[in-house]
Amino acid sequence: MQNLFRKLDKPLLFMTIIYTILGLVMILSASSVSAVLRYDVSPYYFFTKQLIYVVVSYLFGIFLLTQKTEKYLIWSILYIIGVIILLGLVYSFGIIAGGAQSWLDLGFFNLQPTEFAKTAIIIFMGVFYEKSIKKQKPFTYNLIPFILALIIFFFIAKQPDLGGAAIIAGITYFTFLVVPFPKKSKVKIIKNLGIALIIGAFVLLYTKSDLFNSSQLQRLKFQAPCSRYMDDTGYQVCNGFIAFHNGGLFGVGLGNSTQKYLYLPEAHTDFIFPIIVEELGLFVGILVILGYFYILYRILKLAKKADCIRNQIICYGTFIYFLLHLLINFLGILALIPLTGVPLPFLSYGGSFCFNIIAMMFVLQRISIETSENEQNRVIANL
Repeated sequence: MQNLFRKLDKPLLFMTIIYTILGLVMILSASSVSAVLRYDVSPYYFFTKQLIYVVVSYLFGIFLLTQKTEKYLIWSILYIIGVIILLGLVYSFGIIAGGAQSWLDLGFFNLQPTEFAKTAIIIFMGVFYEKSIKKQKPFTYNLIPFILALIIFFFIAKQPDLGGAAIIAGITYFTFLVVPFPKKSKVKIIKNLGIALIIGAFVLLYTKSDLFNSSQLQRLKFQAPCSRYMDDTGYQVCNGFIAFHNGGLFGVGLGNSTQKYLYLPEAHTDFIFPIIVEELGLFVGILVILGYFYILYRILKLAKKADCIRNQIICYGTFIYFLLHLLINFLGILALIPLTGVPLPFLSYGGSFCFNIIAMMFVLQRISIETSENEQNRVIANL
């Protein structure tokens, strides 16, 4: 293990640990009041659960460090099929929370298959397209990931979870753009996908699909949230604005937020960032955003150094996954796009998302190990 540690991307590992600790601290601060007043449990309830999620995620991550990515072939197929089955079970037996049927009650844990679908599609695309390019598979074969992604998309959209569905679509499309296909083949696939999407839109329109229910359509009202303070579409975002205003440059002090007193019902999940700014100030908020950019930079650096198609695609897919979560969360809480309930990496409460984002960070570390080992082998071979 010591030999493996030397080959890790240490700046990325350091940032992962720092953000995980910051997330635990802020979840404790943001959730303590609502835990008592809203859920009638201990003020440490959500913090304790998140701590367990983090420990389990890191232990699994250490296991991933020992697994070569070339072994992902069979596991990626089983993983994505398993996710589709779980999404089907959610559709039939899932529990409803926050207006969406997105979770499976396992007794000790509420599993959210949507979060696993995001990482499943990244791993599958990496393994699948490496094999396709090496064996020069026909054009239609390369559409398989899109077919699977489309099935996943509709299952998630029907929950309804348009934020999760949008991220699946974004991951699939933008990851495909970095696959090193010949330009003509790539253009051909994109054109056919465009035609399929147009046909799908007409089918939804003329069959009067209930894919977008009244609750989802209401969320399209996202501008000027404080003018709709008493409406669901404005209340939470407006209170987020108030949290930003209260915080000023240096904040009101850790634990001293007023907006977490049920003004922000989901202060420890999607709206964790306004609480960070309120308590620690705009200065720290800017540092958090800059830190996210640095993490994205490290992921891109790993992608460019990776010496096989599989690992490059996985790195770029993780970059897109991470970036989309940041964009949709930040733009939503700033009322620049509809609010869709997308958590922030490392900082927001949630077991399924915590597990997947940390697992992907360790997959990237495994890729760093393999890149370093291959580079060493080339140097030795040239001696």
